Amino acid sequence: MPYSSRPPAADGPGAVPGPHAVVVAGAGPTGLLLAGDLAAAGVEVVVLEKRPEGISNLTRAFGVHARTLELLDARALADELVTTGQVIRELRLFGAIPFDIGALPSRFPFLLVTPQYEVERLLLRRALENGAVVRYGTEVLGLAQDDDGVTVSVRGTGGDTTLRARYLVGADGTRSVVREALGLPFPGKVVIRSVALADVRFTEQPSLVVQVHGTGDAFGFIAPFGDGYWRVGGWDRAHRGEPDDSPVEFEELRSLVERAFGSDFGMHDPRWISRFHSDERQVPRYRVGRVLLAGDSAHQHSPAGGQGMNTGLQDAVNLGWKLAAVLDGRASDALLDTYHSERHPIGRAVLRSSGLNLRLAMAHNPLEIALRTVRKLAVTHVRPVTRRAVGEITGIGYSYPAPRGSHPLVGRRAPDLELERGRLYEVLREGRFVLVLPSGGEYGAVTAGRRGRLVVVRRADGGGTAAREAVLVRPDGYYAWAGAADGPAVEAGIGPWVG
Repeated sequence: MPYSSRPPAADGPGAVPGPHAVVVAGAGPTGLLLAGDLAAAGVEVVVLEKRPEGISNLTRAFGVHARTLELLDARALADELVTTGQVIRELRLFGAIPFDIGALPSRFPFLLVTPQYEVERLLLRRALENGAVVRYGTEVLGLAQDDDGVTVSVRGTGGDTTLRARYLVGADGTRSVVREALGLPFPGKVVIRSVALADVRFTEQPSLVVQVHGTGDAFGFIAPFGDGYWRVGGWDRAHRGEPDDSPVEFEELRSLVERAFGSDFGMHDPRWISRFHSDERQVPRYRVGRVLLAGDSAHQHSPAGGQGMNTGLQDAVNLGWKLAAVLDGRASDALLDTYHSERHPIGRAVLRSSGLNLRLAMAHNPLEIALRTVRKLAVTHVRPVTRRAVGEITGIGYSYPAPRGSHPLVGRRAPDLELERGRLYEVLREGRFVLVLPSGGEYGAVTAGRRGRLVVVRRADGGGTAAREAVLVRPDGYYAWAGAADGPAVEAGIGPWVG
């Protein structure tokens, strides 16, 4: 269907077939955040996870960017998560290109380096507290869908069985069984093989920035966790064909880091060490009927920029409120088409930006090295390029498409506005649309009868043209509407969303 930022009219609540409104495959960060959002909205949701119970002690992803922290703030999790890691205000790529994120227009002007299991721990706790059910040791085998719902075939400790749900979300990773059961292709390619990876201690402390540096035949990266350990990785063009299960000798990684940075910083005491490869892939459709894909099931990115987990979490935030609205009868099923319309272009953009950063890190011929030099000069000295690059890496620069003639704010990320009662992202914790009005005026007739779907707040400040306008913020922190702060205009603007 053609994209419209306005939700289709609701076709009325319908009975949820079977015992579950939503089944989520995969208890990684994406699946857990989605389950927590659905459960908080009163949706019955069960998460199926093939792994046994217990969070993996491998760190895997390790960077949480500003936009993701804002969205976690809207779930009262960001401040606690920040205490688990190291705040980084500068990324230094290719030894010279600085990405200064310390001046971001955000409450979180930094990259948080923290192990993935800390993110999962908080998301799991929230999901369970809100009533989500997580079934460990339960593997999805296949699915069948019809006009009323999805039948999911599973294998658990008690044998094979089926679950019935109105919707199924595949958040089960790069080898997604859900995606394969749909018969969807996952086009793309392997972009780098045999990257050695470990968490180690250093005797000599580098500066507290995330650094990526290439030498032509090899590159390395380092990032501090804040607990005395550093994530280190390295790649050598001569070893690029090694399989993932090939053992990594500590000396191999130490040598790579020394070649990339001119020092091994006294690396010692690895708590784990492994080898991995990275693909760039994206599924052509994020929705097929009553089945939706999110996170690594839908897209896989190069590790450059640390955007993979962040993109998946932002998928979940976009999808959660839409599923809840459809299941509650407040919007028609067609609203779910906008999940693909909005998130697929973002996934494609992340593929481009992270892929460029990786290829510049791997540069070895004169043309590639010259391109890296041009990129350095542009990012360092051309402000629009700097803003765009930082916005892409941190996620705050991405917007959703808006209908022709819309207010310029529509589709853009809403900043954390100061309100007469707290901050916008504190109010978003209620999981509803937020109507932000200027500090004066009365709009009771407009908002009466909508309080169950809408939170009405006023700005704390009264200055500036923007502060004199009314804005409607979606539950995922993006502007749905903006316009004149008079009764008829507000009525017309919010009606399609919370009418």
